[in-house]
Amino acid sequence: MTAFSLGLASFPLLLVLLALRLPIGVAMLVVGGGGYMLVNGETALLNYLKTTPYYLFANYSFSVIPLFLLMGQFATRAGLSESLFRAAYVFLGHRRGGLAIAGIGGCAGFGAICGSSTATASTMGQVALPEMRRYGYSGALSTGTLAAGGTLGILIPPSVILVIYAILTEQNVAAMFLAAFVPAMLAILGFMLAVSVYVRLFPGEGPSAPKASWKERGRTLLTIWPALAIFLAVIGGIYGGVFTPTEAAAVGAVATGFLALLKGGLANGGWKEVLQGTAQTTAMIFLILLGAEVYSAFLAMTRMPMEAASWITAAELSPYLVIGGILLFYLLLGCVMDSLSMILLTIPILFPIVSGLDFGLTYEETAIWFGILTVIVVELGLITPPVGLNVFVINAMAKDVPMLETFRGVLPFLIAEVVRVVLLVAFPGIVLFALRFA
Repeated sequence: MTAFSLGLASFPLLLVLLALRLPIGVAMLVVGGGGYMLVNGETALLNYLKTTPYYLFANYSFSVIPLFLLMGQFATRAGLSESLFRAAYVFLGHRRGGLAIAGIGGCAGFGAICGSSTATASTMGQVALPEMRRYGYSGALSTGTLAAGGTLGILIPPSVILVIYAILTEQNVAAMFLAAFVPAMLAILGFMLAVSVYVRLFPGEGPSAPKASWKERGRTLLTIWPALAIFLAVIGGIYGGVFTPTEAAAVGAVATGFLALLKGGLANGGWKEVLQGTAQTTAMIFLILLGAEVYSAFLAMTRMPMEAASWITAAELSPYLVIGGILLFYLLLGCVMDSLSMILLTIPILFPIVSGLDFGLTYEETAIWFGILTVIVVELGLITPPVGLNVFVINAMAKDVPMLETFRGVLPFLIAEVVRVVLLVAFPGIVLFALRFA
């Protein structure tokens, strides 16, 4: 069997291992390591593994990952999710569907501090779901809103996925964060519009709550200033040239940690749970990084990525047809795989193909545009049947809501996301607009 044939055969083998519920990092390590050994021999594999893990994990850029994860853990302990939802609730709750819109706003605000979709969905679910059900919101609207709102956490800076993509494609992290702002705002507005349309079609599923007084609104606003201050310090510091993204993550972690300490969120073993949660998630991410590195090295030896890029170039297919096929592939893959694994597994293969296409953009603009599109589409997998992880997370909190009803609730948000993706593909300038002010 030729090296190229081994590369092709590795994909179905990898999917089989995933179907057997082998962790994605281990699966990529086994398939990549086995393929590397078959092509170059056992000694070459051992020599490769002797140095690769050290140089991979010693990369200074990757230190931003545990720092942002720690920041998210502290933010949860500081009760920022509750403050942000309460602030949105007192201004919007009296409108039809207002609690659902407040849930979207709370998810967006907490995602800006947390940077994790699943963590945003689970944390906001604990805060917002009981309120929605108490005021008579349907199971479909309440669970669907929070499952979809959780996906905002991955695109609003700071985002671990955007950092990893930037490192893989050798792009500037600050530029990736800046490019994500306009698409993130479109997502927030699109989700709020989806709720508004939904409650007008089904008025009984999103009744209004009592209107809060202006005094209560003012008092609630005072509770969210720490979250705003931390966000402005982290993002403003990066674009103001005060510190690098890694230093910004450290500042954010210290600030949220101090806030969690003041709020009493670190008492009774809170410190241990924060550090343990950060360590576990970091270890999982780094295992996936190692598996992806070994698997990518094996694929590079088979020359499969280069051959695929050459074949597509020679076929003279429309660049937009190719990008559409890639995004559809991501959408299907997202039904069975988490977003981080998809990014690490596919970017080394697909990015050379996309970067060789002519969209009328520079190499850097193409890389940033494709990165934002990729992150958006892989996050759709979190709310897409049959696996949608965010759907399962929220549905587990609402045990009286059937799973099919939750999936029905996310349908309006899926439609809003498809519209957003079409706009961003047709008009790359929407993604690149903010870069003009950098």
